[in-house]
Amino acid sequence: MSALLPLATEALGRILIAALVLGAGIPVLFSAGIRSLAWGAGGDAETGGAPGHPLGRPLAVVCFAVVVAAVALGVTFIVASGFGKALSFDSVIPTLVDK
Repeated sequence: MSALLPLATEALGRILIAALVLGAGIPVLFSAGIRSLAWGAGGDAETGGAPGHPLGRPLAVVCFAVVVAAVALGVTFIVASGFGKALSFDSVIPTLVDK
């Protein structure tokens, strides 16, 4: 039984990291994109007339692009499993391969 304990804790650690990255990380990245849009518009531009920061909008676009890519990759993984395929990360670009 003691030989299985390190394997179980390692598996739980991997599950915890995946849950934090995918479960909480994607919504946090989306909210960072919303915040960047506000920063690019000046934050309180409607009331105070503060100038926007030039990096706000490009930073928001990058955040939203990563979120859309993560969602698309997740949907691709689910659909590929339904068709009897697997998602392979052997190269830079994920590809569909037979199981």
